[in-house]
This record gives sequence, C-alpha cells and structure tokens, in this order.
Amino acid sequence: MSNRLPRDPPIDAGRGAAAGDRHGLLLVTILLTAAAAADLSRCGIVVVAARHGQPAAGLVAAGLASAALSLAAARGSHRGRGWASWAAVLIGITSAPQAAATGFRALYAVPNTATAVVGILLTVSVLATAGRARPPGQVPGICPGAGGPPGPRERPPTAPRPGKDD
Repeated sequence: MSNRLPRDPPIDAGRGAAAGDRHGLLLVTILLTAAAAADLSRCGIVVVAARHGQPAAGLVAAGLASAALSLAAARGSHRGRGWASWAAVLIGITSAPQAAATGFRALYAVPNTATAVVGILLTVSVLATAGRARPPGQVPGICPGAGGPPGPRERPPTAPRPGKDD
C-alpha cells in the first residue's frame, strides 16, 4: 500500500523532481513561443499593409522587441529560471490589451485573436503551475535554517517553567 496522497504529483524517476513541474514549464515555453510567433505575424502584416513608413517602422520595432522578449522568456522558462515566470505573467497580462488596442479589423483579426487567447492561456498556465516559494517545513526567518525542523543534534527549545526560570 502506498503512503502517497492522491493530490501528490507523480515522481519522475529519471530526475527525481515532480513530473508536473516539467510539464508546466514545457507548456509555458510553448505558449511563449506561440506569443512570439503571433508578434512576428503581426509584424509581417504591418510590413505588407503599411501606407506610412515611420509608424510602420515603430510597430515593426515594437513587435520584434516583443517577440525577442517572449523568446528569451521561453528559453528561461525551459531552463527553469525564476525570472521567466514573472516575464511570462507580464507578457500574458499585456497581450490581451495589446491585441484589443490595435483592433480586430479584417486584416489583423486572426493574429490579434491569437495574441489575446495565448496571453490569457499563458497567464493562467503560469499561475496554475506556480510552485511553493520554499521547501515544505521551512518557515521564513532571519537566519538561514531558522524555523525549519530541528537537526539530529539540535534539541527543540523548551518553554520557560514557572517558578524555576524566573
């Protein structure tokens, strides 16, 4: 009989980590890559349909920068970097308003809808796969190891006894 509770994630024998963590990172990586692809497709549409050079150049530069940031965050997420989760949440939060601001005209309807959907999915998946901030049993303290379970040679602190410790 197993001691594992049903809510415990399955353990990946190859890496010793929770298998759900790796799949969550992979999902975030894929969604960030899709966000970069949507940004690049919007850049392509701007280049083809542009009537004025300077505004189009600004939109293309912003789209390329956004795609580069999404790809950098995807690379960091794939490697398990903590900053990538924050970047993915910010990219996800700003994707839907960005798509709505440019409008859903006939030419931009597909990439803007894809950007909005990917942004929402990205935000939800990052928040759903967010793990604990610290290992179980560790309580924040001033000193390293403060608040954790006592070590094998440490004795737990005793409460003062009335009359004896005055």
